[in-house]
Amino acid sequence: MADSLATVRALPQNKQPRNPISRKQVEKVISRSVAVFGIVFGAQTIPWLLGQLDEAEPIWLWIVVPALFGTLVVALVLSIAQVWVRPIQGIFAVLYLVALVTWPFFVLPGVEVFNGIHWLNYLITVATAMAAIAFPTLITTIYLFVCPMIYVIIRITPLGGGATWQLALLEGVYALILGSAIVIIVTMLRQAASSVDNAQATALDRYSHAVRQHATEVERVQVDSIVHDSVLTTFISAARAFTPQAQELAATMAGNAIGYLRDAAAASPDDGTTVRFTSLAERITDAAAALSSPFELRIRSVGTRSLPVHAAEAIYSASVQAMVNSLQHAGEEGVSRWVAVRGVSPGGIEVVIGDTGAGFDMSERSERLGVRVSILERISNAGGRATVQSAPGEGTIVSIRWPHAGAQPTPPFGAAS
Repeated sequence: MADSLATVRALPQNKQPRNPISRKQVEKVISRSVAVFGIVFGAQTIPWLLGQLDEAEPIWLWIVVPALFGTLVVALVLSIAQVWVRPIQGIFAVLYLVALVTWPFFVLPGVEVFNGIHWLNYLITVATAMAAIAFPTLITTIYLFVCPMIYVIIRITPLGGGATWQLALLEGVYALILGSAIVIIVTMLRQAASSVDNAQATALDRYSHAVRQHATEVERVQVDSIVHDSVLTTFISAARAFTPQAQELAATMAGNAIGYLRDAAAASPDDGTTVRFTSLAERITDAAAALSSPFELRIRSVGTRSLPVHAAEAIYSASVQAMVNSLQHAGEEGVSRWVAVRGVSPGGIEVVIGDTGAGFDMSERSERLGVRVSILERISNAGGRATVQSAPGEGTIVSIRWPHAGAQPTPPFGAAS
């Protein structure tokens, strides 16, 4: 048999991309890291603090020390729980700035001030890091320069230890360098995470647009199929119904058309409902038995599996349309017709509708609406594959397989020799 093949592949089932990184995840990691970092530096500050307790007014120490170290502990707890993260870290940054500014005003008169690094210096970087998390970039930048500057000015004064300007500047620049590195890292991580979020949002928008376009195309095919199967074909059959047999076929098609339109009006989006292979095979054989000309039924085991209801409806509608096409175009005298249903590996189903009638030239009529829309595209949109083999004078065989396995079509079983 000289034949030609028409196959339409299903649209690939794309998965929604995962979210490997996001601004929220980056903020969580940074806040927790800074909180742990604050506890570590706070612990390193304690020996220096204990050595300088006799320099300041007790009231200042009883307010500043519990406030700073208590806020560090609370910040760690809240960063782990991921609640009130920015407010608590912003509170620490403000408390530290207040402590730094008020430090020289609460030094005891006449006391010998330690001329080494003050214990507050060890917390400048912690305060800057928390400011980077709590405040906008502009405020953080100002904070980054203001704190070391205040510290340098105080260190030069007698109340700050009377350090030389070179030593005070060295301490301030060191704090500025560490703070700058942290601010830059935090800013870059935030910008990178925001860029990833924006790129992902754009990709999801494009994906959603593609899905909508595909859904629109599927709906168009369904509407075209209903119009062809239920309206045009019925009208054409009725107009050509000059014999009782043709009139009976037209009446059957009219009843089917009313059912299709009723089902289309009541159709709802796919909700995960499934149909057993056995139920689908029974519907197809019942439809074949209801037609005016007999179809030989060749049913093999289809198994106990199920398929989505939209796929079952597509296979059923395409099978009925193939049988109707056979009755309309294959001729009547000496024409054998058959419908074969069987289960195929792995876990699929195959329906074959064939006849030994007039056939047609696929290269000349490949765009005919009944084949392209009602069978090929309908099955493709349901995740399966339909093929049509035909040649003038040698009959037509329509093979429907679900799901689409990507393999080359196998010769339809049960064909008449």
